[in-house]
Order: sequence, then C-alpha cells, then structure tokens
Amino acid sequence: MAHQADAKRALDERGYTGALIRGDNPLKLFEKPVRDRIVDSYYWKEQCFGLNAATLLDRAVELSFIGGTYGVAQKPTPFLCLAFKLLQITPGREIIMFYLEQEEYKYLRALAAFYIRLAWEKDEDVYKTLEPYLNDMRKLKRRTREGWALTYMDQFIDDLLINTRVCATTLPKINPRLFLEDEDRLEPRESALGEELEEMENEDEDAGSEGEVEEVANGDAARNGRSISEQRERSEER
Repeated sequence: MAHQADAKRALDERGYTGALIRGDNPLKLFEKPVRDRIVDSYYWKEQCFGLNAATLLDRAVELSFIGGTYGVAQKPTPFLCLAFKLLQITPGREIIMFYLEQEEYKYLRALAAFYIRLAWEKDEDVYKTLEPYLNDMRKLKRRTREGWALTYMDQFIDDLLINTRVCATTLPKINPRLFLEDEDRLEPRESALGEELEEMENEDEDAGSEGEVEEVANGDAARNGRSISEQRERSEER
C-alpha cells in the first residue's frame, strides 16, 4: 500500500517537486484512467516496488510481450507498468541508451524506445535515436485488448514515429520528418535499401535507353525507306 500511496503522492501537484518533462509531471503523460489502473494493478504493487534504474533492468529483461491494456477490465501489461515506473524514475539518457543499445533483450529495447518517444523533448533527437532500429526486424509478441498479435521491432519503431497512439497511450505531438528536414534540423534519411534501389533505377534507365535507341533506329529506317521511295519516284518521272 505504501508503494501505491507513493505513486499517488507523485501525482499530487501540491507536493510534487520531481523532474519535469515538457514542463509537467512525467506521470501525466499517461491518461488518468490508465494511471489509476496501473497503480491498482497486482504487477505494479508486487513487482515495481522500490525499483530504481538498475533494478528495473531485472524486471525488463523478463518481459515477453509489449502492449497497453487488455481484457474487459483493461488491465495494464507489465510493459506499460514498467514504462510508467521509468517515467517516475526519469533516469539519465546514458541509462536509457544502455537499455536501447543492448542486443540480447528485445523487449528491453522496445521499452527504452517507448520511453524515448514519450519523454524526450527534441523531435530531432527522437528521430536520430530511434531510426537506426528500423533495421531490427525481430518478432515481437503484442498483447491486444482482444488477445494476441504478432509485430516486429521495425514496425513498432515506425508506429512510435508515425502514430499518435501506441500501447494505450496518446504520444506527445512530434513534427513530421520532412518538416524537420525543411528546417535543417535533420539530414535526409538514407534507406537501408538505398544501394539496391539505386541499382534497380539504373537498370530501368538502361532498359529505357535501349528502348529509345531501338525506337530511334526504327524511325531512321522508316525515314530512310521513305527517302529511297521518293528518289525512285522522282527518277521514274524523269
């Protein structure tokens, strides 16, 4: 109960003195109904008590799926509870980057990516940090409201960058990538398939060039045929 009271105390604006994200209490990035369900959940009370940035790692590596809320009662997933705990802890960037960069635990990486999208305030930092993981195509199990679904890490990262709502959470507004490029805040993104696409374009251009040459040759032959016919007609007239 003390842990539950501590979470509710953190949401009491009258006594809150902790870190701010976008000028507000980080826990308010989750909507109130979701916050209430998290604080009242068994996982939060039993598994998130007394966690810090180091001990939360032990819980995160045990994750076996992502998701927001599920079932008729809309219970929060462990993934969502740990994301809420991260917002309460607000660890330094080096810790979050350690979570993100490790290779072995894919759900830990997904948790770090979700936190970055929620908590980091500069749009260009979010894109620069998350876009490299569009190359991570590992499977992820996702708990939905009705059951289970299969997704992939690159799809999850793409959802974080494009969608407005992920894992039962409305994400903070982020500017489109093209806008940031126009503002010179981001360099144009190079696709991992860039070389292959370039080769395909070159092949198409070569094929088009061959077609143009053949068309020109056929046109020249036709014109030459007409000129020979005209010469014959003129010679016969003479």
